[in-house]
Amino acid sequence: MDNRADQGGWSRRRFVGAMAGTAAVVTVPAPAAPAPDPAPVPHRQKAEPGPRPLYLGTYTSVEGGGKGVSVARYDPVSGAVTGAEPLAEIPDPSYVTVHPDGHTLYAVDEREDGAVTAVRLADGHVLGSRSTGGSGPCHLSVHPSGRWLLSANYGSGSVAVHPVDASGALGARTALVTHSSPAPGPGQQGPHAHQFITSPDGGHVLSVDLGTDTVYTYRLDTGHGTLTEVSRAHTRPGAGPRHLTFHPNGRYAYLANEVDDTVAVCAYDPATGRLTVGEPQSSGASGNVTNYPAQFVVTPDGGFAFLANRGHDSVARYAVEEDGARLRLLDTVPVDGDFPRQLALAPDGRLLFTANQRSGTVSVFRVDTGTGALEQAGEPFASPVAVCAVPL
Repeated sequence: MDNRADQGGWSRRRFVGAMAGTAAVVTVPAPAAPAPDPAPVPHRQKAEPGPRPLYLGTYTSVEGGGKGVSVARYDPVSGAVTGAEPLAEIPDPSYVTVHPDGHTLYAVDEREDGAVTAVRLADGHVLGSRSTGGSGPCHLSVHPSGRWLLSANYGSGSVAVHPVDASGALGARTALVTHSSPAPGPGQQGPHAHQFITSPDGGHVLSVDLGTDTVYTYRLDTGHGTLTEVSRAHTRPGAGPRHLTFHPNGRYAYLANEVDDTVAVCAYDPATGRLTVGEPQSSGASGNVTNYPAQFVVTPDGGFAFLANRGHDSVARYAVEEDGARLRLLDTVPVDGDFPRQLALAPDGRLLFTANQRSGTVSVFRVDTGTGALEQAGEPFASPVAVCAVPL
């Protein structure tokens, strides 16, 4: 969702996107009986030499949009991005992700009759599409097992599960759950599922719903692909939660609230799947500007978090403290683009990419390994209606 006023279902996500310091520190208590820490994460992985793929999502049904999913190349050291080529003609692939084995790409078809599509990366062959059972799917992710695809239908406020076979192709939908309660938040006219992800422990899947101001936790039956709700976490009314990103230790997560322009630290209990939303704090946006926080990413070592701000057109940089329980705003950095809809880190954490929807560009920043400071790596790369950029 890209507007605070409901403008008639999921289409408002595109409506606003097409239109041309120090903050309070909030700490939340650690969840009860946390799971043991995972193995330590190396401070940084060494970047592999040679160009790497950068997959790009767009809208195909808007003026100036792309023709489907494309793939560019980036240098993992310098951050330079070179010419994009078409990969697959998919309608409105506004969000894409890649299977853990690296062989298959999945894209949403963000249309009234929503679908998800699988593409074989070796040759760009489309393996097929499956209905999500809802309208305006805007996010998808692959379960760590590689056997299930999770998708969120923004327009109808529902989440879906599809099986993934050995070839990477999708099977018939095994689950569809609509967020029928609680009642929509202020200014909303229905549920709007914006994200569907797996917790780091792999035991639960969580859906963020902007319309109901709620994060729903489900247990996924990994044998049958069915969902059982186990918990709900509520933001304050009108927050409009959009995206949740976990700290590597799996006990904390960071929530971007689009509608009220705030963020929150959340405690997470892996044993129960219960999420506890902390107090709202600043997105870093300042001045007389309407801002919509979009998405967090966290560095592989868990030391820093970055937030995309649409409207303020910046990336906010936070220090992650107290083993993930606290975010401290350090500064904001202009993206040199308009409306950064999505951001992503390269696998080694040394580069940060922002997909700037209104300017049709992708900006690249080098990330300082010790301070998290961002330095722009050359001019932004032109990409029509860039709404998603996924580096491998």
